[in-house]
Amino acid sequence: MDFLARDTVSFSEDFWKQIDTQVVDTVKKNLVGRRFLSLYGPLGAGTTSINIDETTSAEEDKDGVVKTVGRRYVELPQLHEDFVLYWRDIERSEATGQPLDLSKAIMAAQALAQKEDRLIFFGSEFLGLEGLFTAKGASKIQRSDWSVGDNAFTDVMSAIAIFQSKSLIGRYCLILSPDMYFKLHRLQPSLGMTEEERIKKMLNGHLYNSPVLGEQKAIMVCAEPQYMDLAIGKDIETGYLETKDFNHVFRIVETVALRIKCKDAIIIFE
Repeated sequence: MDFLARDTVSFSEDFWKQIDTQVVDTVKKNLVGRRFLSLYGPLGAGTTSINIDETTSAEEDKDGVVKTVGRRYVELPQLHEDFVLYWRDIERSEATGQPLDLSKAIMAAQALAQKEDRLIFFGSEFLGLEGLFTAKGASKIQRSDWSVGDNAFTDVMSAIAIFQSKSLIGRYCLILSPDMYFKLHRLQPSLGMTEEERIKKMLNGHLYNSPVLGEQKAIMVCAEPQYMDLAIGKDIETGYLETKDFNHVFRIVETVALRIKCKDAIIIFE
């Protein structure tokens, strides 16, 4: 039996296709972390843990016994979000051919996408996982007032200089809370472009904003897979959970974890 329990109910393939299409389209629109992080996997639904190797990890041998120094293992946690479809709505759709309203599935998919992004950016004390903003040892630099002049551009240039001084070469990505992002939509008269356009051009388009960051948040990463990636066990998919009061409860589920291999590849603007 499939662990998603789809075979326990008699819904048609077209029914599941509608749900899968809505869920996948929604998470693609809402996920931010996956837009700049490399993906490692999917490793399979049964994968329960994943190793995180520091860039300096190496094997040590003592009397014929070998261990890997700079490697640790973390649980690959399960994230999920549930939604309910009413039995009468399903019956009406099947009887009349009218489209089934999947608003609840869309809202659940949106909530799961934000849950994944919160795990990426802030980690989880409950799970013992670090996020980009909570990684111990990440670099921090003082942020200027980005509503004035070209301060934002100058700060970003300073961050790039720090990365390059440490030989961290690759995709430089700037991720902002919405309030910080919209501060960049300010025209620089001498250049004929906004600060957002100027920075985005310098970063080859790798400028993002995420609502899960709240306010006054800005972070820059060198997002090459040797420095960080997103490990995926079971990618996002919908299963059948239970029948409750004749209504049908579904669960969108995934197993995923951020792997930070090099803390120097993170710069937080404070």
